[in-house]
Amino acid sequence: MSSVLKITPLGGLGEIGRNCTAYEYDDQIIVVDAGLMFPTDDMLGIDLVIPDYTYLIENQTKVRAVVLTHGHEDHIGGLSYLLNEVPVPVYGTPLTLGLVESRLKRRNLLELTELWEMHPGDIIDEGPFTIRPFHVNHSIPDSVGLAIETPVGLVVHTGDFKIDHTPIEGEPTDLAELARLSAEGVRLLLSDSTNAESAGYTISESALRDTFERAFSSAKGRIIIATFASLLSRSQLVVETAHTMGRKVALAGRSMIDNVAIAEKLGLLKIPPNTMIDLNTANSMPDDQVCILATGTQGEPNAALARMATGRFRGITIQEGDTVLLSSKAIPGNETRIYSNIDKLFRQGANVIYGTQAGIHVSGHAASEEQKLMINLLRPDYFVPIHGDYRMLHRHAAMAREMNMDNEHVFILTNGEPLELNRTSAWRGEPLEMRTVLVDGLGVGDVGQTILRDRASLARDGFVVIRADIDAETGNLIDDPEVITQGFIYLPESTEFVEETMEIIRNVAEHTPASKDGNTEQLTLNLRKQLERFFHDETQRRPVLVIMAKAR
Repeated sequence: MSSVLKITPLGGLGEIGRNCTAYEYDDQIIVVDAGLMFPTDDMLGIDLVIPDYTYLIENQTKVRAVVLTHGHEDHIGGLSYLLNEVPVPVYGTPLTLGLVESRLKRRNLLELTELWEMHPGDIIDEGPFTIRPFHVNHSIPDSVGLAIETPVGLVVHTGDFKIDHTPIEGEPTDLAELARLSAEGVRLLLSDSTNAESAGYTISESALRDTFERAFSSAKGRIIIATFASLLSRSQLVVETAHTMGRKVALAGRSMIDNVAIAEKLGLLKIPPNTMIDLNTANSMPDDQVCILATGTQGEPNAALARMATGRFRGITIQEGDTVLLSSKAIPGNETRIYSNIDKLFRQGANVIYGTQAGIHVSGHAASEEQKLMINLLRPDYFVPIHGDYRMLHRHAAMAREMNMDNEHVFILTNGEPLELNRTSAWRGEPLEMRTVLVDGLGVGDVGQTILRDRASLARDGFVVIRADIDAETGNLIDDPEVITQGFIYLPESTEFVEETMEIIRNVAEHTPASKDGNTEQLTLNLRKQLERFFHDETQRRPVLVIMAKAR
């Protein structure tokens, strides 16, 4: 029987998203969160990036449960891919499970999965682990941190949090419970690092009330507010402000409609009577009585706001006099799409309010002083920063050291690198081999770096197909070769270039000895070498070259 607790991050370290951590003791595992990450600009054609679940799949008989901290995609979006391979019970708060249900239903996994509702203060026993969720503030209701009792001591996993003393919904972060945990003695703290670069304190969500009221008061026509569908505290604020200002609210975007319905059903989103209308009704009302709550803050091409800006959204078209509020922060990598969308909205005649200077968005994550408060309240023996790019983890770790934690007790881990603890010490374990798992349509993990490089090359330089029929006896061309291009040159205007290409093909065929069995491998190699050099010399581009040489 092992007396070592092994904690292995499978995602979420050195990146924003894919949050997933495995806790293992005595051959039993619980998993905290199973999120996704949206692809970067160089991941052409990729839909999602999920954690590498190989270790959990290989040890699935040891996995007891998945415990979710909250309902954001970077914490639950990869769950269905895990459950498809490792079918285990899932614990979550009511809203989190409500959001999970709709995703599992779409993947035909709902009837195969046990969903167990949990609340702050509950006690959940799973093998050697006793899990006690505690309430934290975040930008979505029903968020919790986890106090995990283990045979080697108490571990606190904060999940995403901020310390908001005047939240729009619910209670403030449960500082009293954190103090009680501190009194028990915290062996290890794993804490959210997302805003480690932000000084001071994160502004309260309620501070947006005045900003929204001013924006509503100055708008003469329709108001369209774009925010994340999962940022339900912002949705609550929009609904309350619209009701106060005499406007009706319509929803645009499937995820917005679904999430609002789930939250309202659970009583976590309180909508005044006669406030909500559908988009058809909104079109028939005076513009100054309408507010539309939409998805599309990150410039996503198929989100509601982007389709409105390009005239592709059925029922709502941006018009002169509309006021559009982007109540969000740009996710790094999305800036180009976001600003392109803003330009289109301005061209359509809308007044667009956006950016940090507009004051219409606050973060759901703790800034540096709140992160220090979490460390100071809990006073852990060991500390691991989680949830963030490497620079954020580095800053967070530096804070812990500044607060007199021993350097040897602060660990910056990487995905797949375990931290192992017993009752007297902690150390780095043997790292797992990790890969980047890309989701492309229905394919999971079947697209790798080679295919991504090919896609990048195709996008940058196009491709050329060469078709040539060879006389199997003489090795000579039977007919003129065929040259087909896409994204490389425009054939009708490139007669001379094509002729030179065909001449190279003829010369190579003439000087390549014929294969007695009709094998064209050597001819193909020679053609590739000569044509790639010619194309680069003439155009400074390297198109993907496909050679179809066939002996007859």
